Amino acid sequence: MVNSSDRRGADRGAAAGPWALVPAGRPAGFLVGLAAALQPALLLFVPLLWLAGRRPAARAAAATFAGAAVLVWACLPQDVGTYGIRLLTGTGPSPYSVHGALLRFGLAGPGELLLYAALAAALAWAALRRAARYARDGQPLLAVAVTGCAAVAVSPAGGGRHQLLWVLLAVVGKVGKRAADRRVWPVAVVLAVTLPSAVLLPDLAVLAPVRDNVPLLTAVAAACAVPFLPRSSPYWHAPVPAVHGRPAASRWARVPLLPFWRRVLSRPNLLLELLLIRVGYSIYSHIRAAAPASRGLAERNGSRIHGIERVLGIDIERTVNRAVADAPWLEGFFNFYYSSFHFVVPLAILAVLYWRRPGDYRWARASLGLATVLALAGFWLFPLAPPRLMPDLGFVDTVHGAQDLAHPSYGAMTAISNQYAAMPSLHFGWALWCGVVAVVLAPKGWQKLLGALHPLITVCAIVATANHWVLDAVGGAAVVAAGFGLVHVLSGPRALRVTLPAQRRSEADEPGRLAAAGR
Repeated sequence: MVNSSDRRGADRGAAAGPWALVPAGRPAGFLVGLAAALQPALLLFVPLLWLAGRRPAARAAAATFAGAAVLVWACLPQDVGTYGIRLLTGTGPSPYSVHGALLRFGLAGPGELLLYAALAAALAWAALRRAARYARDGQPLLAVAVTGCAAVAVSPAGGGRHQLLWVLLAVVGKVGKRAADRRVWPVAVVLAVTLPSAVLLPDLAVLAPVRDNVPLLTAVAAACAVPFLPRSSPYWHAPVPAVHGRPAASRWARVPLLPFWRRVLSRPNLLLELLLIRVGYSIYSHIRAAAPASRGLAERNGSRIHGIERVLGIDIERTVNRAVADAPWLEGFFNFYYSSFHFVVPLAILAVLYWRRPGDYRWARASLGLATVLALAGFWLFPLAPPRLMPDLGFVDTVHGAQDLAHPSYGAMTAISNQYAAMPSLHFGWALWCGVVAVVLAPKGWQKLLGALHPLITVCAIVATANHWVLDAVGGAAVVAAGFGLVHVLSGPRALRVTLPAQRRSEADEPGRLAAAGR
């Protein structure tokens, strides 16, 4: 027979779940107290142990910390006082803490310390409540991660990047009802703790408060805001699956397709898309800037391109450039068009597709990404001086102004980006992508017309401003065609036989049709 006390102990162990495997005795508390003596913010684990029912360990941790603090005070009273003065004066704050963020905002003195104390107390209270709830729910690792993130945020003293390991540990939590959303939180955390903030967010003044505090904001979100799923949620083991398109008949049978190339019809997660677009463009910019930039090689390649165009009879760059430079209104129009629409139009098209046609959004986004990757290979393999940077040919740089071609740096523009990453022309390539997408997907004739005019005006602009050769535009068209072609090979044709709502109804009715056919 099993006595009642054993049964009650078994029931409590089953209710605790994995948390019952966590050591609950005084040795574990001793280690927590010792860690808190080295990093006082880790004292947050003492109330976590108490709230989670590990009270002997909590008492041992508190006693160990108190003993270590008294010992340090007795042996090194001057150093302890210096440490306190550093905290009060704001010297050496943690770069990932609320205290450090307030100092970066220009706050200082007693008012800043009071505000920091209030924010830290509120953050710790909210985080510990959540951590205790996850511990009782059988998610001990998530409870530890939430508490560690709170410790990172409230820690007043300086610390290294090793503190971000607490934030990285928060990827164990499950977020989102849809299967497609499950990867958003882990990806966001990994990007936030591994990449520089300048890679994640553009260099805009309005975004500076966020850009300067990305790790802190991620830690605060994990501690207080991210809605991690409880184990009792019906979506814990069975999230809502993504809706995929049916395999297209024209898909190339000999090409080994990977699962992530299946055509997903549902709208992707917006946060994940924005992160990936921003990080992808930042990586593209860094690789483009790091491409070979030998002036001699670039000018020799420019002479070769110019010679090929003379043979083909398409060396019209100087004639067009001079004509535009002599017409101020035309020069102003092309300068504005060249400088303003390169990013705006592709981003606008992606935004409209994301909202109105999510299935086509994935097709268009993938083709643009592949074309850009192929263009990077051209920048590395064929550094090319654009017409405006070719000495003795008499071109006028209408956009950037006169350049000192006798100086190796060609002025300030060289410090901004690689001036020899010109073949293929992504200025024209992206415009052509916009035109193709608009002509294929736009529902109205005037929208298709505007889409078709955009690459035509762009090719005139890049030639008129002496920023590209005509053959650069041909190269841009080639990589865009290759991008569309690769997407067609890997995921089939763009057009689907049914729309998303119709396909959902069809899939929902399919079991009934099969049952009727069986009868």
